Amino acid sequence: MVDLTRKSDEWINSVVEEIVEPERAIVDPHHHLWNEPSMWGTYSLDNLWADTESGHNIVKTVFLDCGCAYRKDGPGRMKPVGETEYVAAVAAESAKVPDRATIAAIVSHANMHLGPDVAPVLEAHEAAGQGLFRGIRHAGPFDDTGSLSNAGRGAPCPYGEPEFRTGVKTLGDMGYTYDTWHFHMQNAAFLELARAVPTTTMVLDHFGTPLGVGAYAGQQEEIFAQWSKDIAAIGQCENVVMKLGGLAMIDNGFGWHDRERAPTSDEFVAAQIRYYLHAIECFGPERCMFESNFPVDRLSIPYHIYWNGVKKIVADFSEDEKHAMFYGTAARVYRLD
Repeated sequence: MVDLTRKSDEWINSVVEEIVEPERAIVDPHHHLWNEPSMWGTYSLDNLWADTESGHNIVKTVFLDCGCAYRKDGPGRMKPVGETEYVAAVAAESAKVPDRATIAAIVSHANMHLGPDVAPVLEAHEAAGQGLFRGIRHAGPFDDTGSLSNAGRGAPCPYGEPEFRTGVKTLGDMGYTYDTWHFHMQNAAFLELARAVPTTTMVLDHFGTPLGVGAYAGQQEEIFAQWSKDIAAIGQCENVVMKLGGLAMIDNGFGWHDRERAPTSDEFVAAQIRYYLHAIECFGPERCMFESNFPVDRLSIPYHIYWNGVKKIVADFSEDEKHAMFYGTAARVYRLD
């Protein structure tokens, strides 16, 4: 299995920058852990800490589902509970070291196609989470071109299916959040889901991923134009929160993973600022949170460079607005304080 994330220390440290606003408290509301080899390698608490200790004041994090440590036995619908069990144990270890980032919440996976029958699965996650379980991610990326690197090869986007919507509603009725991720082609379908289930708080990961490789290469401006319209419409749904990050995946098409030297924060800002500012304009700082998407985005950008870049993007925002995007929105949505 190819280990995509293991950039050499030399590459990660190839750009040295002074840390911008090093004292600013940050919640990183989107990272993964892998205790076994995956296409992204392994990523342990020590790996996470190596990134969060690279200069910025990361005080809390939120784990997002990634298919890690699923149960090997038992009913299929309950297998994702193993991930919650595993991460809860890692989070307990993180809490023993107060001067390092603490894993403060867990977002796992459950099959929303179960409709109302998803309730026992959520109850099992709650029991396994040691007080940290906050919600579910059931993503919907789908691409039928066969030209992307590693995602979108499963079933078509499920957002319009009645049982799926009932599952998402059940999630909200029980007090949990719904995270999702998809490609820009699915933004319109997600908009309809958000309108159909307005009582569930939904978190849109990775900007609704505008693609830029394979069949989508060379279409950046056309895709940005349609993406902008879709994001503006989604922003009208008060139950949706936007995660600002995850644009350094291979499929976004910026190509940094192929470079001999990591991008600087100024290069990052120049390439991506329009996505960030448009999303913030559409959602407002109170419904935006910056996310690292590590270690997936580690393939293309070092941790400290990403946080320097987003701090530069919002340098002219008010202190209250900055606090919301770096800490407050994530703390409220995932009930961290």
